[in-house]
Amino acid sequence: MVKICCIGAGYVGGPTMAVIALKCPEIQVAVVDISVPRISAWNSDTLPIYEPGLDEVVKKCRGKNLFFSSDVEKHVSEADIVFVSVNTPTKTQGLGAGKAADLTYWESAARMIADVSKSNKIVVEKSTVPVKTAEAIEKILTHNSKGINFQILSNPEFLAEGTAIQDLFEPDRVLIGGRETPEGQKAIKALRDVYAHWVPMDRIICTNLWSAELSKLAANAFLAQRISSVNAMSALCEATGADVSQVSHAVGKDTRIGPKFLNASVGFGGSCFQKDILNLVYICECNGLPEVANYWKQVIKVNDYQKTRFVNRIVSSMFNTVSGKKIAILGFAFKKDTGDTRETPAIDVCKGLLGDKAMLSIYDPQVSEEQIQRDLSMNKFDWDHPVHLQPTSPSSMKQVSVVWDAYAATKNAHGICILTEWDEFKTLDYQKIYDNMQKPAFVFDGRNIVDVAKLREIGFIVYSIGKPLDEWLKDMPAVA
Repeated sequence: MVKICCIGAGYVGGPTMAVIALKCPEIQVAVVDISVPRISAWNSDTLPIYEPGLDEVVKKCRGKNLFFSSDVEKHVSEADIVFVSVNTPTKTQGLGAGKAADLTYWESAARMIADVSKSNKIVVEKSTVPVKTAEAIEKILTHNSKGINFQILSNPEFLAEGTAIQDLFEPDRVLIGGRETPEGQKAIKALRDVYAHWVPMDRIICTNLWSAELSKLAANAFLAQRISSVNAMSALCEATGADVSQVSHAVGKDTRIGPKFLNASVGFGGSCFQKDILNLVYICECNGLPEVANYWKQVIKVNDYQKTRFVNRIVSSMFNTVSGKKIAILGFAFKKDTGDTRETPAIDVCKGLLGDKAMLSIYDPQVSEEQIQRDLSMNKFDWDHPVHLQPTSPSSMKQVSVVWDAYAATKNAHGICILTEWDEFKTLDYQKIYDNMQKPAFVFDGRNIVDVAKLREIGFIVYSIGKPLDEWLKDMPAVA
């Protein structure tokens, strides 16, 4: 029986291994993590992450051929294939600070694998890692190998949160990179055979190690670039009276461009886009390519500009001050159908408003109060370290209250900011909300999901990204 072990029970490791266990009943799959509370959650009825469809998959396989354990060394030593899916945060100090990936957790995982292994192993990079990580890991393993043969593969994940299970069931492609040696090719075939249980062969792409590693960074950079492109156009649309939805619809009809990832918004978030682009920038700089590095830097700069512009628009609309005013924040996750708040634009928008002394009332159907308070008091990049190494839970912020429905959040508020496109925000009773707000009542739609004309009819002053401006807003410059 083939045994697979995955180190790291997070957003990537958990769902990926659950689907492998479901599709390959004859393979034994163990997911291990040093965090005992996290493993306990995976073994309970309340999984540590929210992902549509994940519950069913885990419950079908758990205890049969899918196991969650904190006994890391036992399962690693028994496994034939070891996936490594640990945090690779952006460095906050030292060489490459603010751009380079911090491979501390990766390296300690590699040393532990070398330590406990008694048989040959295939080690698979699953975390998003910078190009040439495999080479470094290979050196650590071979220098500590005690005669055991390790083959390194890169098998980057291309999951989108909110649709991860569907993405795993029917992937666009599975990418496996390995050495171009007979042993390397044999390792590639072993992993390909696992995926071939349910993925058509023509969707399993086999490449060399560097191509696989770089493909992941490139894919995320291209997607983020599309968002920044349409967001840059949204600023121009507001200045000229064009409507960004009409522009992106027209542009997306060109089959060479296509309609996906062309929705203007308050900015992109998620654990990968910014991190991967910063990584790409660093790799370009290290390889003497400053022009290429500067090109990709602009994608992040436009994203930051969009968030700043949104905050400035709110403050300038509300008589240039939000001090002491209650502002309702609808949505805190970085996108709908996930509870993930990593790099969510809501953090920067809330911090901007708090800097101007606003009182925030926040509602998100999937994000806990503890998580929101933690996010608003953490330094940049802290989120990407394991929870037990993050700053301990801070004293909660006086200016922030977290509530459990949209009507409570908006009661007596001066303005509403929609920061996540949850479906329920489209169907709220806005008349009821308007009646319970301070006047003039403002709606700042950071996701373009509300019916602007209907809201204006009720009496709201509405700002929708990239849409023709309300008369009220035309005299209020949004650029600080």
